[in-house]
Amino acid sequence: MAEVNLTIAGRSYQVGCRPGEEENLLAAARMVDTKSREALSGLGTLSESRQLLFASLLLADQLLEKPGAQAAMIDPALGLRIAALAERIESLAVTLEESAATPHVAYDR
Repeated sequence: MAEVNLTIAGRSYQVGCRPGEEENLLAAARMVDTKSREALSGLGTLSESRQLLFASLLLADQLLEKPGAQAAMIDPALGLRIAALAERIESLAVTLEESAATPHVAYDR
C-alpha cells in the first residue's frame, strides 16, 4: 500500500492508497482543499469538521450538476462499462447492417 501526504485546509493528512493511485488522490485532495478554502472564505470562521462538511457539499453539488452524475456515483466503473457496451452494440449494428445489405440466396431442397 502506498502512502500519500495530503494538505487540506492547512492541515496535513497521511492517507494510504493502492499503488498507482497516488496522483489521483493528490488531485482529489487539491479539489477538496480548494472547496474547503472556498467554504471558509464564504462563511467565515468554521470548525475543521464544518469546513470539510461544506467542502464536501460544494463538491457534491458540483458533481450533481453534470449529466449522468448520479449513475457515476453509484458505481465509478459504470462509465467505462457503458462505453464498452456502446462500442459492442455499435459493432453488432454494423454487422447486422452489412448482413442485411448482402443478398441471401435461399435454396429449396
